Amino acid sequence: MAEQDFYELLGVNRDASQDDLKKAYRKLAMRYHPDRNQGDVEAEAKFKEVSEAYDILSDDEKRDAYDRFGHAAFQGGGGAGFDGNFGSSFADVFDDLFGEFMGGGRQRRGGNNRGADLRYNMDITLEEAFNGKAAKITIPTTSPCDGCGGTGAEAGSQPSTCATCQGHGKVRAQSGFFTVERTCPNCGGVGRVIAHPCGKCAGAGRVEKDKTLSVNIPEGVEDGTRIRLSGEGEAGLRGGPSGDLYIFLSLLAHEVFQRDGANIYCRVPIAMTTAALGGDIDVPTLDGGRVAVTLPEGTQTGRQFRLRGKGMPHMRGRGQGDMYVQTMVETPVNLSKEQKALLAQFQDSLGDGGTSPESEGFFKKAKELWNDITE
Repeated sequence: MAEQDFYELLGVNRDASQDDLKKAYRKLAMRYHPDRNQGDVEAEAKFKEVSEAYDILSDDEKRDAYDRFGHAAFQGGGGAGFDGNFGSSFADVFDDLFGEFMGGGRQRRGGNNRGADLRYNMDITLEEAFNGKAAKITIPTTSPCDGCGGTGAEAGSQPSTCATCQGHGKVRAQSGFFTVERTCPNCGGVGRVIAHPCGKCAGAGRVEKDKTLSVNIPEGVEDGTRIRLSGEGEAGLRGGPSGDLYIFLSLLAHEVFQRDGANIYCRVPIAMTTAALGGDIDVPTLDGGRVAVTLPEGTQTGRQFRLRGKGMPHMRGRGQGDMYVQTMVETPVNLSKEQKALLAQFQDSLGDGGTSPESEGFFKKAKELWNDITE
């Protein structure tokens, strides 16, 4: 069954602001909340759907991924987004909307101690997209503190379980027909407290540090392709799980070739004499080689010649696209007197022999049009 569009689910436009999203979700959450619909399975399912939609669209990075790739961006094997831990995710979303009843504020989903996701923009050339690339990138991020091993406590001590939330990181309170769950104010949602913080990281369990990573760019990637490196984002707070790193690829413009999906296009200027008499021309290809293309007599501007299998590789090893050579007949410039005289002599020799059928046909139609106007 096809999944419903998140924007349609919340009843908002695709350019809706965060305030619009919050208002729409607040209204739907109050309508379908399980405490208000005891025993209604359909209402509970609807409540989860709208909560998932808001969870994705309220996060700028996840919303960007959804706008690009739809639901596929959050499904297994490389997607970001919804990680299956719906209970924890919903608690954070709900805390964002209704935490004011308890004086609380929003904490990020996936656990308050989870590290943030990071984005890295990478420019690559068309040749690199054709051949693939092994690149090294350096990103500013946070890494586990080596002074405390990521616990946040100084050497010789350990964090203790939070007495307020009993290590759950969440506390619950009743507000009318709502049961509101919010982040524990004592431990900040971590579930543990530190009596003696590490002096190097001030109890955070992580420090700012540049990280160098190796990235493999597969053959055939397209502009806007997203690569996810799981666990390579910021380190989590006090030993929490790390976030993910998302690399967004942008293809640089090429001086010779233009790309359209897996196909490559190349506009080749040819001399007027070659176009008229025909002949062979050498055309460069993306793999660094060259291919001979035979031009028939009377080749016109815009004629295309297809070179099978000379385009971009398809991702996941499904062969290659094609290359299209498009001719562009070039008119001679900077002629000498002798050359001009020869061209004039050549022009006189043509007479009405039908050597330029397109121009002759055009002016014949134009003459008929002028005659109709004057009659």
